[in-house]
Amino acid sequence: KWSFCVILPLDTLGLQKKGVINVKITYQKPVLDLEATGIKIKTIMKQRGVTPRQLQLIMDFPYVQTIYNWFAGKNMPTIDNLVVLAQLLDVTMDDLIVTRTVDVEIDDMEGVEKASA
Repeated sequence: KWSFCVILPLDTLGLQKKGVINVKITYQKPVLDLEATGIKIKTIMKQRGVTPRQLQLIMDFPYVQTIYNWFAGKNMPTIDNLVVLAQLLDVTMDDLIVTRTVDVEIDDMEGVEKASA
């Protein structure tokens, strides 16, 4: 989602280029919510009756701590592990991942040329 905000600063020192305006663009960027994703994975595993130890064996992890780190939001499953996890739990990868949005503001320092009629 994009939103545009045109800012016309007062140029009291005469430094503003003639015919140029500054533009600020705000973009809502999706980011992974590690903690919420971990909680969601844990909840779905519990609903399906899959234990961390069983998942460790299925995924051939040397340590069960890998899965507990997901639960705690310390890290995320890799894409290939998400594919296996989604299939095992009979959900989509989107069902496992939780995102949130953050606003990213971009100032166009160069300005944008005003359209002339």
